[in-house]
Amino acid sequence: MIVEYIRYALAPETAAAFESDYARAAKALDRSPHCLSYELSRCVDEPLRYLLRIEWDSAEGHLQGFRRGPEFPEFLAAIRGYIGAIEEMRHYATTAVAARKPDA
Repeated sequence: MIVEYIRYALAPETAAAFESDYARAAKALDRSPHCLSYELSRCVDEPLRYLLRIEWDSAEGHLQGFRRGPEFPEFLAAIRGYIGAIEEMRHYATTAVAARKPDA
C-alpha cells in the first residue's frame, strides 16, 4: 500500500464548488480497484486549504492502473479546475509508527 497526499490552496471564488466537485470525482475512486480508501479534509485554521489522502494498492496501481484506466477521465474532468491550486502531490510509504484506537 502507498498513500498519496494532495494539498490544495484554493482561491475564494472556487472554494464553494470544490467539495461538490470532489464528491463527483470520488465516484471514480470508488470504482477503481486500485483505490483502497480516501478522505478529503478541510483546514480549520485556514478554510481555503484542503488535504486529500488516498490509499492506493501501490504506486504502480495508481500511476499505471488508475491513471491509464477507464475511471481516470471522469475523475480528471471533475477536478481539472483545481489542478493549479495543488501545492503538493506526493506518494508516501507508511511506517511502523501508527495506531488506531478501537473506538475511533
